[in-house]
Amino acid sequence: MEESISGFKIHGAWDDVVEHGERITQALRQEDIEDAAASIPEAFTEWDEWRPKAHERLSTDVNEKTADQASVAEGEGEKAGQAASDDVKKAGEKLSESYKKMENGDDEGAVENWQDSIGYVTRAADSVGRKALRTVENTVYRNVMTQLSPYYFDNELVSANIQQQGRGDDDERFVFEVNINDDELKAAVSERLGEYEDTIDRWHVTTEKDTDIAEAAEGVEAPEPPSDDTQSTTN
Repeated sequence: MEESISGFKIHGAWDDVVEHGERITQALRQEDIEDAAASIPEAFTEWDEWRPKAHERLSTDVNEKTADQASVAEGEGEKAGQAASDDVKKAGEKLSESYKKMENGDDEGAVENWQDSIGYVTRAADSVGRKALRTVENTVYRNVMTQLSPYYFDNELVSANIQQQGRGDDDERFVFEVNINDDELKAAVSERLGEYEDTIDRWHVTTEKDTDIAEAAEGVEAPEPPSDDTQSTTN
């Protein structure tokens, strides 16, 4: 592993990439990042979901996760679970109420309902626009951008990028760089990564296994997987 101001970088095969992501994730977890204040736990979860896994492939799984992570965020209407058509319907209802209040001499109430109507129309347009842009973004990213630049991840906690470097003697080779955006936390993670290097003989990469076929063939129930996300063997 190489460490610099831009982060923690590793060159290697896919298992090396996966192990690098697992070690950084474990180091963050040991810093009680999941119990931190504000939005940090959510940022940690986003990173943990995006980081490459042993059963995944760069051009499919990581591609899809990167496109999703890079896309335009949800607007207020989408967050509220409201379809654009529902907001348009609400806008019409508010506009109708506004006219009725005007007829009854309630100018203040008419203006209030008219403003509500505009709000619903604006939110509907925002939802439609975001969905359209997200579709274009995903298409462009998956089919064009990944041919020109690394796969990347970025939030307030972690910035990372991974790219295929070519084929080595026996397998594909990759470059994976991860940076911790808070300097104090980055120093703590660096220290823990150093401890892993000194004390861990072998790092067992976590792998998803399909046990259904084995169970059917052998007539036995597969054991429950360990709850820990990573396992290691120490001196």
